[in-house]
Amino acid sequence: MSTFGNHFRVTTYGESHCLSVGCIVDGCPPGMKLTEDDIQPQMTRRRPGQSAITTPRNEKDRVEIQSGTEFGITLGTPIGMRVMNENQRKQDYGNKTMDLYPRPSHADWTYLEKYGVKASSGGGRSSARETIGRVAAGAIAEKYLRQAYGIEIVAFVASIGNEYLFPPTPTHPTAATNPEFLKLVETIDRTTVDSFLPVRCPNQETSERMEKLVAEFRDREDSIGGTVTCVIRNCPSGLGEPCFDKLEATLAHAMLSIPATKGFEIGSGFGGCQVPGSIHNDAFIKAPAIPPGQNGLHPSVARPRLTTKTNNSGGIQGGISNGAPIYFTVGFKPPATIGQAQSTAAYDEADGVLEAKGRHDPCVVPRAVPIVESMAALVIIDAVLAQQGRNAARRLLPALEGVVAVDTTTMQ
Repeated sequence: MSTFGNHFRVTTYGESHCLSVGCIVDGCPPGMKLTEDDIQPQMTRRRPGQSAITTPRNEKDRVEIQSGTEFGITLGTPIGMRVMNENQRKQDYGNKTMDLYPRPSHADWTYLEKYGVKASSGGGRSSARETIGRVAAGAIAEKYLRQAYGIEIVAFVASIGNEYLFPPTPTHPTAATNPEFLKLVETIDRTTVDSFLPVRCPNQETSERMEKLVAEFRDREDSIGGTVTCVIRNCPSGLGEPCFDKLEATLAHAMLSIPATKGFEIGSGFGGCQVPGSIHNDAFIKAPAIPPGQNGLHPSVARPRLTTKTNNSGGIQGGISNGAPIYFTVGFKPPATIGQAQSTAAYDEADGVLEAKGRHDPCVVPRAVPIVESMAALVIIDAVLAQQGRNAARRLLPALEGVVAVDTTTMQ
């Protein structure tokens, strides 16, 4: 349906060309300072019209908090947020050709088959405009995670077409074994990522090649896909709900719910399938000593006693976070709506030619970066709130003796 999460529940609403889009967030902890200024930066990073290689649709995407706060403090009640669609152009879709044909690889046909009716303008509910609510909710989740645990979530463009930031090689079939990638996982931040606009790939030469490639497809009225890699640092160990709600499973669910996604891999991913277990296994080592207050975590979070020498697992083992950085990659297909003439079938089953109109991204990957970050935040905060409940219940029980046990209740 249109709701995501169990403890931090987000319901989004709106279509591509309706009056407004937004969301309701239920389960946000009370007592946190929150205003539109906390949310707007991510909205601005996601908005259309950012550059010559994105859709020219000019939306400011100004977010308004409608409920759930008072005097800039969360009340614990549902938070309603709204963004007005200021640059609607339904007339782009109100022509005879667009009315007759479902766009190839778009959701026009499947929505019609499912509901018996569909929005006549844009992608309706399948449009990326729907992700505005996700990003707004994700910004709230991120603020809580950052203040409570020091969690950092950063995404960047890893590939567009056949241009890769870390191309697979015989030596490194997976980026997980590449020292340069692992260094990036530990150090990358959003300021650095956004210094490589409009592509958001943190390497000057690769970014320039990617921008040129997207421009070439744009000029041919075509489109191209790519991948986004996301890193989650300072995540507490112990998050994840075996067996069916393993942390990587909920991350995959979240990422593959984003429009235009076609693939998900975590840690070493598919490249790791080419690596023998003797190399792939992440050996445990004693965690290095860190002075108090310098471990990047909230004081209530215990420093891990063990860590791993390598991180092919991507920070998750057995579906549960192990305290190492979590990293994964999401694949996005080429945008379905292109200006080129395409031979296809009409709704009445007659063959014909469609030349789609409207304002569309030749590549969604650069604008997908904040969406991926936001969905990651929604997964982690849901897991955190679940674990907080478990830990609170355990604190009421007597201490265990004579068994292998650790105090997990230090994650408040």
